[in-house]
Amino acid sequence: MSYSPDMLVMLVFGLMATGAIAGILAGLLGIGGGIILVPVLFLIYDFLKVPDDIIMHAAVGTSLATIIPTSISSALAHHRRGSIDLEVLRRWSPFIILGAASGGILSHYIESTTLTLIFGCLAIVVAVNMLMSHTPKMRAKLSKTRPVEMVISGFIGFFSALMGIGGGTMSIPVMSAFAMPVHRAIGTSAAFGFMIALPGALGFMWSGWDVATRLPYSLGFINVPAAALLSSVSIFTAPVGSRLAHALDPLRLKRAFALFLIISALRMLYSVFA
Repeated sequence: MSYSPDMLVMLVFGLMATGAIAGILAGLLGIGGGIILVPVLFLIYDFLKVPDDIIMHAAVGTSLATIIPTSISSALAHHRRGSIDLEVLRRWSPFIILGAASGGILSHYIESTTLTLIFGCLAIVVAVNMLMSHTPKMRAKLSKTRPVEMVISGFIGFFSALMGIGGGTMSIPVMSAFAMPVHRAIGTSAAFGFMIALPGALGFMWSGWDVATRLPYSLGFINVPAAALLSSVSIFTAPVGSRLAHALDPLRLKRAFALFLIISALRMLYSVFA
């Protein structure tokens, strides 16, 4: 593939701007940034004429690789403020890691259109949840029953890896539904991001290792230049988002982002059925 210098410059600045926004959202909402990275990467790869049969795999794999450093930066910022529930982190982490690794490996056997369909449908569900003023409360506290924890955390890890997200879009509503304070849920989900992104990215790397049509300079489905550009900015903006999370009511931002997410998800679903 060869592109004009002007196009390459636009791509570089576009990716860096996306990384900056993703980092702020990762720190502010504890969502890992992948929920914005995947739709944007999908559009960029579509513009670059990446083959349809791998376009979603490339977007998800690159997103997961980007989330690794971003989630570390965000989690450290939240930990300094004491907003990570270390007990929940310890109890859920093994099953989240196992679920994420399973999702990354299984991607080898899932078609790109199916992956796009999964992301689009779940993204709309996430957006509707973001539009709600309050998360419905299910119980007064999180269950400590091992089978329940395995199912919840394994589900979060598995589908977060398939969607290329850090898990906050699923784990925050779940933890909030069990009466965990929102700032503590955001901080804990930021730590979950690393435990989802690393095994998930390794799975997508393995899944696309022998794919001949992948983008140049890629490790499996992870495009190294794109991931490097995105994370080079997001690791610096994630702590900014973390500070904003403790200073602002993120409800209006969540609603604006939810509208963006619905439009992006519908665009991706249209590409499946068109």
